[in-house]
Amino acid sequence: MKKRYFLQAGAVTIATVWLSRYLTDRSQVMALPKNQFEITKNDAEWQKILTPEQFYVLRKHGTERAGTSPLDKQYAKGTYICAACNLPLFASTTKFNSGTGWPSFYAPIDGAIGTSIDKSLFMTRIEVHCRRCGGHLGHVFDDGPAPTGKRYCMNGVAMKFVAS
Repeated sequence: MKKRYFLQAGAVTIATVWLSRYLTDRSQVMALPKNQFEITKNDAEWQKILTPEQFYVLRKHGTERAGTSPLDKQYAKGTYICAACNLPLFASTTKFNSGTGWPSFYAPIDGAIGTSIDKSLFMTRIEVHCRRCGGHLGHVFDDGPAPTGKRYCMNGVAMKFVAS
């Protein structure tokens, strides 16, 4: 009987340690060097210029709830820019309805984004961030339409739309 409890306690301990790797603050898991971006600010400075939702997504690598962004249904001509630094990110001509509840594009504007490996949530994904300020935008997947086959699945709160 004692052996069974010992094995169960050991299994729970191992599972807890393993899970803690994935359930920690995602901003630490996916932290990028702060000095690699043209625009750098500390958290207090970002909080002064971003809404709480924008700060959570852009600076803490959060994700907005699917279907909550008005940009998901925005199909006017224009440009989607970074909500933190106003860098143009995506042209409206590359936007498509992915059915996911997040604004999706098949290609970014050349030189607008950077990527990093995201190993949170029990999987490996490619995280997309703003090239200029490092703000977390979303993820890119290999299930998009032609001509790229990519789906840049973005958090709408991380962007602003500028009509042309």
